[in-house]
Amino acid sequence: MEKEFLKLFEIFIASALINNFVFTRFLGLCIFFGVTKRVETSVGMSITFTSVMMVSAALSWLVFNYIMVPLDLTFLKIVIFIGIIASFVQASDTIMRKVSPGLYYKLGVYLALISTNCIILAVPLINAGDKYSFIESITLGLGSGLGFALALIIMASIREKLELADVPKPFQGLPIAFVTTGLIALAFLGFSGIITQ
Repeated sequence: MEKEFLKLFEIFIASALINNFVFTRFLGLCIFFGVTKRVETSVGMSITFTSVMMVSAALSWLVFNYIMVPLDLTFLKIVIFIGIIASFVQASDTIMRKVSPGLYYKLGVYLALISTNCIILAVPLINAGDKYSFIESITLGLGSGLGFALALIIMASIREKLELADVPKPFQGLPIAFVTTGLIALAFLGFSGIITQ
């Protein structure tokens, strides 16, 4: 029992910090730069992103292990996983439009882009490739989602402060965002080596 809990903890820490999708794998950068202008928008996107990651990881695991593996359809995993994710994102889109229309319009086109986002697709592909159990798959989805949320909120906080700073004209806007992202990625290198197995 203790060994299983330790493995779940390792998966969670590794996906959130050590192998953070934004700062170590450089995935999901379009949404990362698109929604990090305001902290409020970043928090909304973080909640949506983490929810979609966890639910799509669970649904994809069930479909992969109970339908695709017995029927020998594993070669279709990318197409089927995209279909599962797109269906869930469409449902989230409809719910958010009804529950929080303000946040829905702030997220704009980025909400639709979640369905084709490489991070969302990467989680079920890693689960299938590493043969994770159901609980391990959800843990990977939660850790990856919270790691992405951490990246969004850190970057949004810095970009809001940068609006008040005296940034040289050639570095204003996206160039200073790229420089800041590189510095944060260097800081995240400090987490490597936490888990040595």
